[in-house]
Parts: sequence; structure tokens; C-alpha cells
Amino acid sequence: MRSLIDILDLSVQELDELTDTALDIIARPEKYAHACEGKKLATLFFEPSTRTRLSFEAAMYELGGHVLGFSEAASSSAAKGESVADTAKIVSCYADIIAMRHPRDGAALVAALNASIPVINAGDGGHCHPTQTLADLLTIRREKGRFDHLTIGLCGDLKYGRTVHSLVGAMSRYEGTRFVFISPEELRMPDYVRQAMDRQGIPYTETADLDGAMSQLDILYMTRIQRERFADPAQYERLKNSYVLTPEKMAAAKKDMAVLHPLPRVNEISVAVDADPRAAYFRQALNGKYMRMALILKLLDEAKDPAPQAGLPANAVTGGHQCHNRRCICQTEQELAQVFYPGEGGAVRCVWCDTAAD
Repeated sequence: MRSLIDILDLSVQELDELTDTALDIIARPEKYAHACEGKKLATLFFEPSTRTRLSFEAAMYELGGHVLGFSEAASSSAAKGESVADTAKIVSCYADIIAMRHPRDGAALVAALNASIPVINAGDGGHCHPTQTLADLLTIRREKGRFDHLTIGLCGDLKYGRTVHSLVGAMSRYEGTRFVFISPEELRMPDYVRQAMDRQGIPYTETADLDGAMSQLDILYMTRIQRERFADPAQYERLKNSYVLTPEKMAAAKKDMAVLHPLPRVNEISVAVDADPRAAYFRQALNGKYMRMALILKLLDEAKDPAPQAGLPANAVTGGHQCHNRRCICQTEQELAQVFYPGEGGAVRCVWCDTAAD
């Protein structure tokens, strides 16, 4: 049995195969209309979501399956103090596969280690959002026709934006990919992401100037400055309008550049941009449904294998270090040990949230 916690859980070959399956679903939907008949998807959404939750539900219904679950923590036993581990064990009794969103970094991994059915990470705090990346990949494939030799601009909240962290991990594995990180100093891409890219020799530049970067981009990936990730409301207010994409800014871009956004937007893309044929973000939302259909099929098929769920890394150690990420699941989950692994470059990192520990 297999779960999807991080986009790097999937090989490049598997990413290409999932994309091919999604394209076949688009071309021949009738072929898949009963593929999940008799199967149930549990959607466990501990924080608000529109696109991700509804696209998972639509995906399962269009595969002929059923959906059960909840759309907020207050309507689950989490409101009574139930742990993520216990919730995963209980829901495994009622469903065949789980899609879970949670505000805590590492919560999806805790669920996967305790569930007896596949778990799909539908976003864990500011950590990872692999199925959004699958939507991004299908959009890139359909808009640009390829994954290699692209210059990708990531703009906005690169510090807390789990979607950009996952997209960098996926696209870094394709030949000729180059990144331009566009953000205020306070919202720079995290050190661990940049350090990993440095070690792998993946080219990137950092700038605060969106206008100056526009002309070189094949893809512009806009992100929302996320109020919910800020402990200090004043800092959010100061940064929330850092970048606003307008038709005037689009005039400097390539004629075939694609604009992506994981949505929801607040004001970082003017509604006037929506009429531009390069605006791909609503097509991107639809692509998410097709890729989630492909992923559900893959994981349910692999669940037929009686092999046990993978555990923590073999080189993981308990104790001797401290995770100071206040958003990490290890800070709140009942009796969950702080566990660490030796990362690249000699850094010791938390197994749950990948944050460097001391």
C-alpha cells in the first residue's frame, strides 16, 4: 500500500504516466465512468478549501465512486481533541482512500503512518501540496507542450507557499528548468529549498522586481500572500499588496507565457487579466480534477498489493535535537516523538516538517 505525502514520492516516470492518464481521461471520460464503483473516498479537511476538496469529490464521483468526510475541523472529533493518528485509524474502517488537508506541517505523514488505506496529502500547513503540483504539471503540459527547458517565475509568498515548494521539487527534475524567485525579503524561498537547489546545480535567481523579470518567463506562477500563515497581523498588512498582476504588466511578457495561480486569489491578479488568453489559472483548476482522478486510480490499484505501509526513514533518530517549527505536527499531536533525519549538506531535519533542527 502506498500514500502520497510529497511530490518527490513520485518518480519522473510516474509523473509522466499520471499526466498521460489524465489526458486519456479528458479524451475518453466514458472509459473511466465506473472505474471506482463500490469505492469510497474520505475527505478530511481540517481547514477551509474550495478547489481542492470539491475537485477531489468531483474526481471520485466521475470515477463512479462515493465520498464521505467533513469540511472543517469543528465538525469532526478533532474539536474534542482527537489526534490525527486516531482519526486516520478510525476513518480507515469506513473508506478505501483518504484525502486530507490539515493546518499542521507533517500531519499527512502522521495520518499515513497510522491509516490502513492510502492517504493523499491535500495540503499540510505550509509544507507540501502535491496534488496541486499535479494540477500545475498537467497545466504546464497542456499550455506549453513540454516540461523541459522552461523558465518559471514564482511570485509572492515563497516562504509559506506550500504550492511553490512542491512545484520546485517536481520541475527541478526536468532538464533545462530555470527558476526566478520573485518576493519581498521577508517572504523569500526557505533556506532548505535554496540549499537543495544549490547542491543539485539547479539554476535560479532571486529578485523583488516582478516587472524586470516578466520578459524572460515562460510561466508565471502567482501566489496569494496568506493571512492565515502570519503570526503578526501587522506584517501581513504591510506585505499583502506586494505584487498585483495587471494587463499593463502583462504587456512586457512573452506572447505564449502562461499565468498560473493555485487560487484563491485576493488582489494579486487583476480581474482584467482574466480575458488574456495567457491566463491559465481557471483551466488549471479544472486540470486538478483530472489529475486527482488519475492519482486515485493509481493509489487504489497499488493498494491491492499486500506490502505494508512504508515507515519512517531508516536513518531516523529520536531525541538529541529539537524542532522549533511552531507549525509542526510534533508540537500538538498526542505523544508524537520528535524524530530527525540527516539531510543533505549535514543538516539535521525534522522528519515531520523538514525544518532544520538544532
